[in-house]
Formats: sequence, C-alpha cells, structure tokens
Amino acid sequence: MKNLLIFSILLFVGVLSQAQKVGDSCEDCEMMFEGMPKTLSWQTTIADAKEAGERMEISGKIYQADGKTPATEVILYVYHTDVKGEYTPAATQVHARRHGHLRGWIKTDVQGRYQFSTIRPAAYPGQKFAAHVHPIIKEAAKNEYWIDEYQFEGDPLLTQKDRANAQNRGGSGIIKLTKNEKGVWIGKRDIILGKNIPNYH
Repeated sequence: MKNLLIFSILLFVGVLSQAQKVGDSCEDCEMMFEGMPKTLSWQTTIADAKEAGERMEISGKIYQADGKTPATEVILYVYHTDVKGEYTPAATQVHARRHGHLRGWIKTDVQGRYQFSTIRPAAYPGQKFAAHVHPIIKEAAKNEYWIDEYQFEGDPLLTQKDRANAQNRGGSGIIKLTKNEKGVWIGKRDIILGKNIPNYH
C-alpha cells in the first residue's frame, strides 16, 4: 500500500513536470479556477436578463498554432466590468471577488467554437482605458495564460497608441460590433493558440 502511494505521488509529480510553462506574468490568472463549473459548454451566458446594460454576444473559433486546425476542449475564461465600469462582486459571491460577478467559462467544441452572451462593459470611471473584456486561455498540458483583451472599434478611448502597443497575443483583440434586429451587439473574434505568446512551442 505504501509503495502504491509513493508511485501515485511520483506519477502526479511527473505529470506536473511535463506541463509546458508558457507566457509570462499573469496577474490574477489563477482566479479563473475559483468557482469554475465542473461541466463546461462551448456557449455560456454571463449576464442574465436583469443585468443593466446593452446586451452583447461574442463568438468565434479557437485554432491550433497553425491557424487552421480547430482546437477542441480549450477553456476560455472571460471577465469584465459592469455598466458603471466596475468589477462589482455579487452579494453572495465567494470566489474571485476582484473579478466581479460578470465572469464566465467556455470550453470549445470539436469545431473549436465558443460563444458568450453578456452586456457591453463600460470603461473604468475617471480613467482613459478603453472598455474591454479580459480573456485567459487554459490548454491541456499547459499553464493558463492571457491573450489580448477584447476591445471595440469605435470606442473613443481606443487610441492609435493603444493599437500600436497591442501585442496581438492570440491575434488581434480589437473587434467590430454591430447591432442585430433585437438590439444586441454582435461581435466575432477568432483566436490562434500560442500566437505571440512567449515560450510557446
């Protein structure tokens, strides 16, 4: 029994050591695991109908590093501000309160698809940062890492300097939003795993 326990520990350590360390510093990225549902779908609703703000739906595909092959079972975690530009936790929220209550998880399907429905976030009050959605990627056998934020064409706070300084991690995060017949902002962003991510191979 003791030998079996030792073997199990060594096996676990071996698996951890095989996990590829990619990316660089990732502030609060570990919070993506706090409160994560056991079962994830390629679609999720982050903001319910009672949430103040304009409805927004973002979708796309996540591809492997070749930019062509759909990446399946990749977890995309996103979080963003409310209509006041704040990360307001829910009254009963226990996990990741710093990320606020507008947070969600998607796991890509066999076609690499993802979709999340929420509200359009507001910019931080009294600051000059454009409105955005934070995304974090988690692949099998790799640690979690951040990619460029979702930002929106036409945002007056999105400057040419911001565009020039974008790292295009995972590809460009600047997307065009258009309103559909129901008044919902619709946007699309495809993501390429590893693109411009340090130490990715």
